[in-house]
Amino acid sequence: MVYIIVDLEATCWEKRENRPNEIIEIGAVAINEQGEWVDEFDEFVKPKIHPVLSDFCINLTSINQGMIEDARGFPEVLQSFQNWIASCSSNENKNESKYVLCSWGHYDRVQFKNDCVLHELDTHWLESHISLKHQYGELKNLRRPIGMKAALKREGIKLEGVHHRGIDDARNIAKIFLTYFEFWTMPE
Repeated sequence: MVYIIVDLEATCWEKRENRPNEIIEIGAVAINEQGEWVDEFDEFVKPKIHPVLSDFCINLTSINQGMIEDARGFPEVLQSFQNWIASCSSNENKNESKYVLCSWGHYDRVQFKNDCVLHELDTHWLESHISLKHQYGELKNLRRPIGMKAALKREGIKLEGVHHRGIDDARNIAKIFLTYFEFWTMPE
């Protein structure tokens, strides 16, 4: 079993408009059953419907137009991501891939699903998922779940990197994940 701590960044606009968000970065950290940091994945994605980033999105994520301009499309990046998951999680004895996607909330799973639907790709690979944000809220008996940045502060863990960059947020979430490694409830 490998735990894939994933964080996505997506197109966004200051005012909620009737535009679909599309993934522009997939950042992930793989952690094995022993709680060891195995590998990382980070790749930008060129959006299909709105390929030009809004100023709001650039300011929020620090991802600029040049970073996504020559990026591959979602289908190709997703295939690389899935191949990476398989390489991190292959059981040498059974030659099968067993993993759990872990994200800070349900947003990342929903966004993956939306992009898969947009590109007419399979979504079954998303079935094994947990929301660390919600489980953290339960572990800490919080009235409601809190954001990653607030959880890091609560734990006395320094936020490293740039907030709202997929790989940096995945690394920071992984620190919280490892702090409570034995306490997460995994899907059956």
